Formats: sequence, structure tokens, C-alpha cells
Amino acid sequence: MTFALGQRWISDTESDLGLGTVVAIDARTVTLMFAASEENRVYARNDAPVTRVVFHQGDTIECQQGWSLKVEQVVEQDSLFSYVGTREDTGEQEVVVREIMLSNQIRFNKPQDKLFAGQIDRMDNFVLRYRALSNQYEQHKSPMRGLCGMRAGLIPHQLYVAHEVGRRHAPRVLLADEVGLGKTIEAGMIIHQQVLAGRAERILIVVPETLQHQWLVEMMRRFNLHFSIFDEERCIEAYAESDNPFDTQQYVLCSLDFLRKSRQRFEQALDSQWDLLVVDEAHHLEWSPEKPSREYQVIEGLAQATPGVLLLTATPEQLGRESHFARLRLLDSDRFFDYQTFVEEEAQYAPVADAVSALFSGKKLPNDAKNQITELLSEQDVEPLFRIIESDIDDQSKASARQELIDNLMDRHGTGRVLFRNTRAAVKGFPVRNVHLLPLEIPSQYSTSMRVAGMIGGQSTSLEEKALKNLYPEEVFQEFEGDSSSWWQFDSRVNWLIEKVKEKRSEKVLVIASRAGTALQLEQALREREGIRATVFHEGMSILERDKAAAYFAQEEGGAQVLICSEIGSEGRNFQFANQLVMFDLPFNPDLLEQRIGRLDRIGQSRDIDIYVPYLQGSAQATLARWYHEGLNAFAETCPTGRTVYDQHSQALVEMLASGENDGLDEMIAESEKLNLSLKADLEQGRDRLLEMHSNGGERAQKIVETIASTDGDTNLVTFALNLFDTIGLNQDDKGENALVVTPSEHMMVPSYPGLPYEGATITFDRDTALSREDMHFISWEHPMIQGGIDLLMSEGVGTTAVSLLKNKALPVGTMLLELIYKVDAQAPKRSGIARFLPQTPIRLMMDGNGNDLSEQVEFESFNRQLSPVGRHIATKLVSSVQGQVHQLIAAGEKLVVSKVESVREQAQRDMQSSLNAELERLQALKAVNPNIREEEIEMIDEQIKELTGYIGQAQYQLDSLRMIVVSHN
Repeated sequence: MTFALGQRWISDTESDLGLGTVVAIDARTVTLMFAASEENRVYARNDAPVTRVVFHQGDTIECQQGWSLKVEQVVEQDSLFSYVGTREDTGEQEVVVREIMLSNQIRFNKPQDKLFAGQIDRMDNFVLRYRALSNQYEQHKSPMRGLCGMRAGLIPHQLYVAHEVGRRHAPRVLLADEVGLGKTIEAGMIIHQQVLAGRAERILIVVPETLQHQWLVEMMRRFNLHFSIFDEERCIEAYAESDNPFDTQQYVLCSLDFLRKSRQRFEQALDSQWDLLVVDEAHHLEWSPEKPSREYQVIEGLAQATPGVLLLTATPEQLGRESHFARLRLLDSDRFFDYQTFVEEEAQYAPVADAVSALFSGKKLPNDAKNQITELLSEQDVEPLFRIIESDIDDQSKASARQELIDNLMDRHGTGRVLFRNTRAAVKGFPVRNVHLLPLEIPSQYSTSMRVAGMIGGQSTSLEEKALKNLYPEEVFQEFEGDSSSWWQFDSRVNWLIEKVKEKRSEKVLVIASRAGTALQLEQALREREGIRATVFHEGMSILERDKAAAYFAQEEGGAQVLICSEIGSEGRNFQFANQLVMFDLPFNPDLLEQRIGRLDRIGQSRDIDIYVPYLQGSAQATLARWYHEGLNAFAETCPTGRTVYDQHSQALVEMLASGENDGLDEMIAESEKLNLSLKADLEQGRDRLLEMHSNGGERAQKIVETIASTDGDTNLVTFALNLFDTIGLNQDDKGENALVVTPSEHMMVPSYPGLPYEGATITFDRDTALSREDMHFISWEHPMIQGGIDLLMSEGVGTTAVSLLKNKALPVGTMLLELIYKVDAQAPKRSGIARFLPQTPIRLMMDGNGNDLSEQVEFESFNRQLSPVGRHIATKLVSSVQGQVHQLIAAGEKLVVSKVESVREQAQRDMQSSLNAELERLQALKAVNPNIREEEIEMIDEQIKELTGYIGQAQYQLDSLRMIVVSHN
């Protein structure tokens, strides 16, 4: 390198320093002053990472006085350049600008400027950038965006509900699936789609206090959505940032009790602008026209102030029709304004359900069914379809005619648009529960300690406390013996458990106990008595510790055979890779019992499950086990009616458990069974089969599953992600079992990588692995590590220039091709929905020496495989030798790209118009027959069409990156 004082150079490694000036030279070093950033750098003369800045004829340069010059001639004297040309502001000709007078702020942002300044990137970075643009475009255009990247099994009804609701503007719906069908996952998928589409930027989730942690973990683990739990302490801390604590976070999670107890916090939540409100366990919101509960009023206030509302409940009509109406009223008080009107309207849906059932049967339609359908739909719409159904043409046409009639009838169904209800009976595919009740002998140590405790308990203890105490004899024994007591040495349940675990060596066993202390001591018993590998999971552990325990249990080789959970510790976790459940004790509540079984008995469980209930004979446990089993059948079947039956008999049950006297138990069990069967029959009678048909999505749901499943295992994603991590500078360590550990390295392009914890992360690209290992990140195109990585590539300008060699003897040596990558971009707010129709769109041109575009004949990937990289030094020389030709080809490309940009705009307008107009027309037609269509929904689509027409019409393009390709024969 030849340096001279006053020359202008640019740093290859720190391009943001601006233009540098040589201010000192000695035998070994050269000093550059970067005036724009007020930095000096000293480099070794032999291998300084800098490139000489040379402008050429046709370039426009800026001088330090702030005016520009169009270069017409370049003069070199004493190793310094002077540029001669015309001033752009005054038109004065033959103006001379010495290179020392060039603007210090000159940045080479355009790809061609970087190329000519010698800032040439590696070829693989250019390829990575183009793939990033192409893949990002594909992802934005996908109708499944927001559904592919979640850590959840592909369950048809869940995906259908989420797909149906998640694409709406400000959805207001009631998700009312039965227990175990995945309402939380549906809500998460809807939230995720709304966030990615830009429709929801601020979200408030309100849940019972006991479910806060579960929701926090579910949103983070499954959807990479990081919510903040707000309580009084958090609100006080937040005052440092804002007068309204709720304004300090985008995604907030809090308990209903917290808002109910503090008027100040409720009013602050109300004043904060939310896009989406999510309320779990909505059936606890009690309402009557005269006296709505405080909880109901809190949610009503928030629902009125928030455009989108999701209410979740497992019991839509279980608490009575009035309660059901009250929840619908929260969604649309204009539509559901009067209870009596609602009841009368509901009665009119029966004929619709009958007509749909007749069509579903696939049999010949009787005349009364045809008459019923004709009454509901217009005659000219149905007659042609009836003719197809009754003709001799192919079955496919008949099936689609039936489906069209069904769809039209569904659209007219009363609450079908605002209420989604899936039941186990309609969804099917659940495991059989094999119940094993195991009466065991009560140890004499327990009998003695319980008797003594009863004698000294006195009057100070309430019946409920006595009943609870009697359910856990090991705790009573420990109170007398102290912490050093080893009840697990003689407890017959422990002896049975050890034998069972040894017998089931090849199976994972989940054990649930009510108390964290019991869980910890059970682990000690298994370890000390038999060396069984077990791990514990309880509420005293941090999220990270729980993840580690769950991962150790999930691990196939070398993992724990047994996971022992406390009651609260097991909430919200999915252990369905196991099918052996042991209830070491029993909870004093049918809902908690159902929650325990729900850890394994979930949609997606592929095997029947074994439920073991070891209990001590003659104890309170024996009484409770009998009542659950014989009175509620709660072990063998889901028990949506359990809580109602429990409320009726809880007093008598508490007395029996507290006193140990079981007189009247048989009668109570018989009465419980009778009430339970009666309530279940009422529920079955009240089942809205039409609503269930509408909610599970049928064939459409299956198609969504198939579409997403076809993208799983995308090798293109794996290759892209690994190249991306390499380029940014992340270490990758293959751990086997579809797992990879990614950690920051010392040579990273940026200080921290988006979505990657400081200590690194274990990742997997495999959905099944991610489902069984919650400590791993499930990497998809939607994961923050991929999205953030792509954003980083683009913002850091990685891969905007490259030079490659093409070894091809069919072409003359030195033949030059220029690959130009343009991107079309519409500057529009994310919430407008622009990404669905015109995301950033790459346009590739492949220019030959004559200015012809060969991109149609030369496909990117296959052509790229024929190319080899060129070192930067040689690449800079090659660029200098053909700079004039490159200028000409870029100018030719600019002319050619205009028509391609116009066709991109036109296609985007067509896609938008056909999609949104079809949606608008459908809603307008439905509004005439179904009052559940909200006027603002129609207005919003109309407004969106007008806005997007403008944004798409004004879409601009720019040259994003380029690659020069030179033919060689060696």
C-alpha cells in the first residue's frame, strides 16, 4: 500500500467512522484521522484494513462546504487526486475539488458506492442476504403466518379457531372449549397472529391469581411473547418511568383480584390504551341485570375501552343461560342488549341445526329438511345445489355442494361468529383412562399420631382445617417427630410406589402430591432406598429450575424416570410424553383433580393413560377416593359437573373427613352420582352441535394442519439459520438428539444477538423434540432469533456487495455479468396489513455485458453453485478495471426494473382487492341475516382497502445489493 499525507481512505472494519485522512506516516505505521467521528487510528503500513477512496467520472461527490460536484475528470498528482467537474448548486463548470476537501461525512450506503470504495463483502454473505430477503417475503405472504412457529402440536380444531379469529380486525370472541382442549393455546395463537400482523401492539391479560405463572410460562415458552406480571410492588417500581405504571410495558399480565381490590389500579389500567384484552376463567364473572359483581364491572369497563377482546371459559352455559348471556354482552353490548330477546332468538337456531345435521348425514334429504333449508336460505341459492346433491354426478361435486349449503347455514347461526365451543365428544381422539384404586394398610405410626393429634387439637381448629390435616397423615406424624422424621421408611404408599417404578422401568412416571415438602421427601426416598433417578418440580423453584427438572424428566437416555410434582408446581405444564400417573394423595377439590389428570390426558396424547390412586384404608383419603370414584366417576372421565356436585355436598364431606366417621357415606355417594348424571344429561341436552361443527372446522381444519406440517422440517430453514449464526459470530455445538447449543462468541458482529440469552441457548428445529423438551428453543421462521437475525443483517448492511468467479470455458475469459438485487418497499404502518399483500419484495436482475436481463434463464441457487469467491484484494482490482462498465449496467438495470416494480404493485393491488373485497362482500351479505356482524368490522375493512390502495400505489424501490461476476477458465 502506498500512503501519502492528505490521502482519503475508509476503514474496512469500521465503516461508520466516515472518511479518514492520512495525517502521519513513519517506517512501519500510518495514522488516519477520522474527523466526522473525532477518532484517530494507527495501522501497520503493510496490512492496514483500509481502502483508498477514489471517485470516477460520472460520480457525484460532496465537499466540506456542503455543495456537490458532478465529476467529469480525475487528475492524479504526487499520489493525491483532484476532481474536476460542475457544481450542482450553481452550475459553475471546471470547478476543482482536491481530495483533502472531500466531506468527512461521506458514507458508502449505496451498494455501488461500497463496491467502488473497495468495501466488498464475502460471497456467502451476499447469498445469505438474498436468501434472507426471499424467505422473509415468503413468510409474510404465507396465510399461515403466526401459526407455524408456536411450540404446540398441530391440533386441527385449535388451529382452525386460531386461524379463523386471528386474522380478524379487533376480534371479540368467547373461546369456550371443554377442559383439556387447549383454550390457552388457541388464545396464544390468536395473540401471536395479531402481534405479527401489527394489529395488536399492547395486550392486557387478566387471569385468576393462581394462573398468572402458568400464563406467563405458556406465552413465553410457546410463542416467545414476554409478558410482565403486574402487582402492587411492580406498579410502585414503575412510577419511576411513568405516571401510569401500565404504560411502561407493551404486554401486561395481572390478576383479576388485583384490579378488583384497587380502584386506582383499575382506573390506571382503563386509562392505558390496549389493543387486545384477554380474560381467562370468565365464568367467574357473576352478573345479574340488577346487581353485576365488582369483577364483572372491572372487565366490562376494560372491554368497552379495548377494540379486541378474548374471553376464555370451559363452561359456556353450565352456570345458566343468564351467565352465558352476560359474557356475550361483554363482547357486544349493542347486539346482546336484552336477556329475554336473546333466549327467544336462541330458540330459532334449532331448525338450522336440524338442517345442518341432515346435510352432514350424507343421506337423501327428506322434503321437510329441504323446506327448512329453503326457508333459511333464498330459493335461487339452494335449488341448484339440491339438484347437484340429488343427481348422479361424481361424489366430489355432491360433497362440495353439501359443504356450500352447510357453510351458508353456519353463517346464519346465532353466536357462531362470536362463540367457539369444542367438546371432547365432538373432537374425539382422547386416550382411555385406566383407573387403579389401591387400598393399602395404614401404618400404626400414622394411626397413633392421628389419634393423639385429635385428642390435643381442641376447639381452636376449624372443621376444614381438621379435614385437610387428616388427608395428609405424613404431615401430622412429622409435626410430632420433627424434620428429621423419615415417614417414607414405613409408609405403605412409598413401598408400593418403589415397586411400581421398578416394575415400569421402561416408562416415565409422573407422581403428584399436594405439598412441596412431600414431593421433596419422596424424591429422597426413591434415591436413598433404591437409587431411582427422580426429580422434583414445585412452586418454590424458579422458572429456570423447573425447566431443568422438566428437561431431565423428558430426556430419553440418562434422564429421570420419575418426576414428582407438587400441586401448584404442576400447573400449566404438559407431560404428555408420559402415560403413567400416580396420585400420591388427593386434592380437596374436583377441579384440582381434573387439572392433575390433565397433565397427561390432553389432546395429542398418543397412548392410553394409567391412573394409580394408592390410599390408606380407613383414612380420610379412602373416603375421598370413594366419593371421587363412585360419586363423580372423576378418575375415569372428565368431570365438568364436579364442582357443582361438590358445592352441594361439601359440608357433609368436610364433616366426614374431619371426624373420620363415615356414617351416611353410601347415601351421599348415591346422591352425588344421581346429581352428577342429571347435570351431565342437562349439559348433553344443551350441547349446541351446530356450534361444535362450526368450531372444529372439519376438512378446513385438516387442510391447515397439512399446510403447516408440510413446512415442518424445512431444511432450507436449518441451512439458513446455521449460516446466519456463523455470519453474526455465534458458536454452535451439536448436542445430538436434534439439539444444538448456540452461544455468543468473542468475535460477534454486534454486542448481543436478538432473542439469545447472554449465557446462550439450546435450540431445536424439530417440533416433537421441542414439545418434550421445554428447555429448548423451537426455531422456526417466526422465532425472534431468526427474525432479529434477518433485521440485523439488513441494518448492518451485511452482504450488499460481492465479487465472484464463474469458471466456464463456453464464455470468453473476462466476460462480466452483474447481478442486481432490488427491493420494493411500501412505507406504511404495520397495522395497516401491508405485509400481507406487499411485504418487502426482492427483484433480481442478471445483466450481461450488453445490458440484457438473463434472470429468467439463470436461476439463483443453481447458478450460485457454479461460482467461487474472490479475495478482497483481487476483487478491488477487478472492480477498478471495469468501473465504467458497471456504471453502464446499473443504469441499464434501473430502466429494466421499473416495469417489474410496476407489475409487483399491480399484483399486490389485485391480491388486496380480491381478498379484502371478498371479505367485505361476505360480511355485508351476512349482516342482513346474522346480527353478530359488527358494523365497525365492515367499516374497518372498507377503510383498509382505501388506505392500502394508496400505500401500494406509492411503493418505492431501491438497489439493495449487487454482485459482480467475472468469467475465468482456471
